[in-house]
Amino acid sequence: QGQLVESGGGLVQAGGSLRLSCAASGRTFSSYAMGWFRQAPGKEREFVAAISWSGRSIYADSVTGRFAISRDIAKNTLYLQMNSLKPEDTAGYYCASRPMRATMTVDEYAYWGQGTQVTVSS
Repeated sequence: QGQLVESGGGLVQAGGSLRLSCAASGRTFSSYAMGWFRQAPGKEREFVAAISWSGRSIYADSVTGRFAISRDIAKNTLYLQMNSLKPEDTAGYYCASRPMRATMTVDEYAYWGQGTQVTVSS
């Protein structure tokens, strides 16, 4: 059974930066795609970024050019570097994983973390 634990969230002013981490344990996720999703109050969970087992990454249009996803396979850890943050980026951010290929679809991810809150003030 795999476990994903997010960290790094917090309160930041608009224009600032944060780096989220997702530590995986209980299984080796090296052959899995890993992704970040977010959910604001009253809204559905939405795709942010994902990286496949081969290192190919995909991004939501709303974060392209501002966010960067990366992974350290040796540490079994996923990262999300978030720059030029906007108030609309405020949400709970969730790490997720699925076998092999990165996709943008929430329901295709089998493993989920508990989330970390990101709040961007204007």
